[in-house]
Amino acid sequence: MELLFVHGALVRDGAWWWQPTADLLLETTGIRSRAIALPSCGETASGSPEGGLVEDAAALRRALDAVDPDAGAIVVGHSYGGTVIAEAGHHPAVRHLVLVSSYLPAVGQAQAAIMSGESDPVTIADHGDGTLGVSGYDADSFGARFLQDADTATQQAAWERVTAQSAAAFVTPTTEAGWQDVDSTAIVCGDDRSTSVALQREHAARATRSVELPTGHHPFITRPDLVVEQLTGLLG
Repeated sequence: MELLFVHGALVRDGAWWWQPTADLLLETTGIRSRAIALPSCGETASGSPEGGLVEDAAALRRALDAVDPDAGAIVVGHSYGGTVIAEAGHHPAVRHLVLVSSYLPAVGQAQAAIMSGESDPVTIADHGDGTLGVSGYDADSFGARFLQDADTATQQAAWERVTAQSAAAFVTPTTEAGWQDVDSTAIVCGDDRSTSVALQREHAARATRSVELPTGHHPFITRPDLVVEQLTGLLG
């Protein structure tokens, strides 16, 4: 079994975000995992945002194409990562999906439309060059909203990985619903200050099962033990 992690919007370096859980998962189960580089977040050879949702989904499919089909893969999507999973469509290598504070969008839903239902949305600015970015935050306020359950050093490191992202990642409607007819677990983060618990629960209701954890938006950083517990349960 292989595990692939698809990170959220407006950040880069998915491996850093996933590392605490990757390390614990390897230590306890022997399973190796890796993060998918998203072109829309500038994780490209040029270092600049390229493409959008379609290109991010293609990057996930390429990674799945390289998975041993007999072993299969668990795909973990965080926040926007769930929309990437949806657009990637069905893939024979996928055994389970895990959606962390994430979305299971129907065909035709764009990320921006999903987020428009938030009562206290994150402020995002249009840079005027085809990219978007968080607006009005600094390391302290970003940490307080997205990683209030992490220490100051981790909050600072996270802030250093905030990046611009192609607007096409937000405005492109999905053409697939890759989560349908696939075994899935939705992790609702009960202390999340970024994605409302109500919106999380709405999407979690579409998953095969759901569980609520007492964490902020990034439990794979702050409570890797709880995330690994959920992943281990899928391996049994």
